[in-house]
Amino acid sequence: MRALLLWSLALFANLAAADANDVEVGVVLDTSEQSGTATATVRIHAQREIVWSLITSCAEALHLVPGLIGCQVLETAPDQSWQRIRHVLDYSWCVPKLSYEIRANYDRPTRVSIERIAGDLSALRSSWTLLSEGEFTIAHYAVDLVPGFWVPRWLVRAALKRDLPKMLRALRARAEFVQNHPG
Repeated sequence: MRALLLWSLALFANLAAADANDVEVGVVLDTSEQSGTATATVRIHAQREIVWSLITSCAEALHLVPGLIGCQVLETAPDQSWQRIRHVLDYSWCVPKLSYEIRANYDRPTRVSIERIAGDLSALRSSWTLLSEGEFTIAHYAVDLVPGFWVPRWLVRAALKRDLPKMLRALRARAEFVQNHPG
């Protein structure tokens, strides 16, 4: 309980002190197909293995991903190279609750590739790439999304520009906390 409280305080302090330029974000929306692509990159003062353990954990995802209220591993490969996972996302009152299944392919400890295999979204492809840089890890996230239902472009753009940095800052805060408070 004490560790959770300390992590929460560290996250709050990190988010409050975050510079507006500490996370690089790019968003491109396709007006004709209601689809979009976004990328975000953050530099984390933690070992790559720590960041890897966070981005591949359902329990951690619930704290890192805005609006994610359910994460359940449905199946895991015998060699741990992939998992089938169900996500439930309750993002906002103006967007319906979404339930979808993804397949996460793992190339430990450098890359996670994610693809939608069932559920409410028409298409979802995303990836995490982790690069070691001395005492730091560069975490790069990319996502291609087709919701499959109408969403105002301004809402999608605003959500991605706000929530991708929020997710990466939360990842950085959690990883740096774990790095500095092992066990």
